[in-house]
Amino acid sequence: MPSAPYLYLNVLIIATCGLVYELLAGTLASYVLGDSVTQFSLIIGVYLSSMGVGAWLSKFITKGLCRRFVEIELAVAVLGGFSAPILFFGFAHVSWFRGLLFGLVSGIGILVGLELPLLMRILKEQLDFSDLVSRVLTFDYIGALVASLVFPLFFVPKLGLVRTSLVFGLFNAGVALWGTYLMRKVLRGSGVFLRLQSIFVICVLALGLIKSKSLTHLAEEGLYEESIVYAETSKYQRIVLTRGAGGFQLFLNGKLQFASMDEYRYHEALVHPVMASSPVKKRILILGGGDGLALREVLKYPDVEEVVLVDLDPAMTKLASDHILFRELSGDSLKDPRLTIVHDDAMVWIEESESKPFDVAIVDFPDPNNFALGKLYTRYFYQNLNKRLTPQGQMVVQSTSPLYARRSFWCIEETIKQSGFETAPYHATVPSFGVWGYVLASKASISDPTELPEGLRFLSDQSMGALFDFPSDMGPVDSQVNRLNDQVLVHVYENEWRRWQ
Repeated sequence: MPSAPYLYLNVLIIATCGLVYELLAGTLASYVLGDSVTQFSLIIGVYLSSMGVGAWLSKFITKGLCRRFVEIELAVAVLGGFSAPILFFGFAHVSWFRGLLFGLVSGIGILVGLELPLLMRILKEQLDFSDLVSRVLTFDYIGALVASLVFPLFFVPKLGLVRTSLVFGLFNAGVALWGTYLMRKVLRGSGVFLRLQSIFVICVLALGLIKSKSLTHLAEEGLYEESIVYAETSKYQRIVLTRGAGGFQLFLNGKLQFASMDEYRYHEALVHPVMASSPVKKRILILGGGDGLALREVLKYPDVEEVVLVDLDPAMTKLASDHILFRELSGDSLKDPRLTIVHDDAMVWIEESESKPFDVAIVDFPDPNNFALGKLYTRYFYQNLNKRLTPQGQMVVQSTSPLYARRSFWCIEETIKQSGFETAPYHATVPSFGVWGYVLASKASISDPTELPEGLRFLSDQSMGALFDFPSDMGPVDSQVNRLNDQVLVHVYENEWRRWQ
């Protein structure tokens, strides 16, 4: 009979690996399907219910408990270890991806649910019932804690999703191999065969780990229309650059951020209405915008003396500073001596910074498709930002599409208005995105934009006024205020954009 420490270690690894596989599935699903809140909720729910099914099925295993345990451990290693590559390839090549996703999650959940009751039955001869339950559950919960910490803080930023799944598959297979030695007296003749199976699984997973970069690249090639020229998993996101005949595109977590062929329309519309209408534009704050393209437009104004750019991800600003494609597109804006780059959560920085007030703030965050981003669109955030502006200070916020996500757009506008600002919503057409919306806001009255700088490709003094004219299908609708404690905007946004997926 195997020793209790080995079996407790198994409980720890089972819980850790099982939760990691589900976090991987949830992360991948949110990357490719969006709707991250719903995806994670469904995946965790399906996983837990599947564990219950596995626990129920375990009662039908009455013989060869140790052998069955090792076999199930190997099955978890294979299914969980290759879960990320399977889902990457599945999204690109099959029409029934959701069925594949939830089938994979269910399979892993059932196998994990089978393991824990088997372990308890194997241990019952060594411990009384109260000690058995308390120790197994203790290690189970510790494993869940380990997974929740190491997944976002270490494995994903250091290894990426594909390699993370393969590494945890190796953990499962390694413990199975170890078990064939510790339980050799119980396994007898079947031990050699199980040992060979374990070695084979380890070799296959190790080969997958060695080739993981090629696997990831091959899988992602099916997700993007153009060829991938750069890919990196940072601590915060998956960064992918693709390039084709029309230029290059930036994707963060699978979502298009800009296309070089028409980004000038987006960034001119973002920056110039607020800069041209602001009476003073010496100190400028840019929140987000780590690609340097909004900054490029800001630096076209000779009045600008200082710019502070706050972006969460150092990998993004480093890429934009060093990569030749970004440098050419941004005009090396991130090298400008007037610029100070701060890598921090914008909400934390706004609350804690002691910098002097700003004349203009340009808010260029990704859309509020999860609660981490949704907090940056709340009244609480805008009220704190209000305090960082001069008495005549103005700001602009990119505010998703008033055509595709009409209620979301006007929710953002209403939230800004309820934060102490006068608002002037407007929109522009960007071919890569369609009709896109912005909200110009001021602590005082908003003046008509003055003369624009020379050399703009999209905006002109004559066309500026048309941006603020909304047709009836994009006009105002009754909207709630997005507060930190409820974040209604995230739910509204997900419901609206789901119609277009």
